Formats: sequence, C-alpha cells, structure tokens
Amino acid sequence: MQLTLRDDLLLIPVTVAYRGRQVQTPDLVVDTGSAATLVSTDAVAQVGIIPEPEDTFHIVRGLRGSEVVFSRRVDRLQIGPRRMEGFEVEVGGIDAAFDINGILGLDFLLRTGAILDLGSLQLDLPPGDERR
Repeated sequence: MQLTLRDDLLLIPVTVAYRGRQVQTPDLVVDTGSAATLVSTDAVAQVGIIPEPEDTFHIVRGLRGSEVVFSRRVDRLQIGPRRMEGFEVEVGGIDAAFDINGILGLDFLLRTGAILDLGSLQLDLPPGDERR
C-alpha cells in the first residue's frame, strides 16, 4: 500500500466498519512509537462510533500531551485488501498540529506482520489470519 509523506508524517487511509456501515478514513499517521491505534471521533461518528453510557474513558499520553479516549471493537479495520476483524481501536479527539484523522499504531502493525519500506514509501501487509 502506498504511503503519503506530508509534513514529515507517513499517512495512510483506512476503512473502518462498524455495525454494518463503513467509512473510508484518510490520513492516519503510521506510528511505530504508538502502542495503540487511535481514530478521531469526527472521522468515525458517521458510522455510529460515538461515546455511550457504558464506555470507560481513559487518558492516553503522547508527545503533544494527553487525550481522553474510549475503546471500541470495530467490525473491521482495513487497509487495502488486508482486513482485521474485531479490531479494538481507541477513539477520541485529535489535538495535533497537523490535519490527521488518527494513528495506525503498533498493535495493528504487529498483528498484521506489516513491513514498512521507507525507500519506496510502501506499507506491505502480507496475507494472514484476519482474526488474530
């Protein structure tokens, strides 16, 4: 999958499916330094991923400070043809200096066996078990 380099960030689009609906979410930062995948509430609200009374909120910390997020298991997180069924993402506001819709974290990258080729700006996601 071709990556886009913008403002010194590696960006990739992902598809998020939830309760029978899906949304193409552009501009997630590929971040091997982030343990978890995070998507913007604005990017996924249209498929019904919104805070619910039973959600537990917690704080994640990054280089730019802290964000309050909740976790949600989505039906599918997909990049190109590679799908991860029942994948858990963090959902919250993105207070970033750049226009991004989230972070593709190490949780997804490790589970898919992703290979990052910086020379050609490619993210290779070999076929594998989509439920791992």
